[in-house]
Amino acid sequence: MTTAPILDPPRPQGRPEIDPEPRGNAERLLIALFTGVPFLALFAVVPLAWGSFLGWSDVLLTAVFYFVSAGGITVGYHRYFTHGSFKAGRPLKIFLAIAGGLAMEGPVITWVADHRRHHKHSDKEMDPHSPWRFGNDWKALAKGLVWAHYGWLFNSNRTSKPRFAKDLLNDRDIVRVHRWFPGLVAVSFLLPAALGGLLTMSWLGALTALFWAGFVRTTLVHHVTWSINSICHTFGKEDFEVRDKSRNVWWLAIPSLGESWHNLHHADPTCARHGVLKGQVDISARVIWTFEKAGWARDVRWPDAERLAKRTKQA
Repeated sequence: MTTAPILDPPRPQGRPEIDPEPRGNAERLLIALFTGVPFLALFAVVPLAWGSFLGWSDVLLTAVFYFVSAGGITVGYHRYFTHGSFKAGRPLKIFLAIAGGLAMEGPVITWVADHRRHHKHSDKEMDPHSPWRFGNDWKALAKGLVWAHYGWLFNSNRTSKPRFAKDLLNDRDIVRVHRWFPGLVAVSFLLPAALGGLLTMSWLGALTALFWAGFVRTTLVHHVTWSINSICHTFGKEDFEVRDKSRNVWWLAIPSLGESWHNLHHADPTCARHGVLKGQVDISARVIWTFEKAGWARDVRWPDAERLAKRTKQA
């Protein structure tokens, strides 16, 4: 049995949620470049790993840049800027916007606008990246998984930032970081290379750091993030009542820094902790807790037992 596919609405008349200016070919080319080139680097991992093309400095830099850039997405772009799970002082706010930009998933305001639209229309028409877009038989779902994971990035329809992220457009600090996104892309590659060169005092160290902490790290962050859109809306466990198909996927919890406890997130989007059940590791929540203890974050929306009880799925 199949359901009706989720069709793109007309563009742009009558849809204030869609930016009147469609995504152009040049922008699509840049998306393909900055998401495809790092992925191609993975094909060289096995042969290049043998011998002298991987050292401890590469492992260290890859781990650090993965944590900073992925955390910039999970703690910054997602839990802070999109959902307001906590309040941050100006230095932390700017740092989180910069850290998220290092993941190369788009400028902060664009990312937030897309994600807020996703929550408003989750797994329904107007959701920018639902895997159920084409129906629910196996062929439609296979196509939908590809769409949710990667294909949606090339859709000509762009989310209206004034409609979904007016608060960020009114924040001069965030607008500046948003406009400096191309510079953050350069930093995301050049800084690991520079550090690798300094740590090893060699050009080879700079090259290997660029490869591992630049290209490979970027593509890992990308595909883990995109897996939340695709896998976590298709497979997994539903512990809480939701109106969409968001699910918990345990094996993605650590690489996603806790984002794969996605079912609770859609049941209670502003909650700062997504892994609320016993044994659900949520590294991003621990980072927010650390910020709170340091006095950098306040008014954190931690899980509330009564609120959770109302959302718990009945057996």
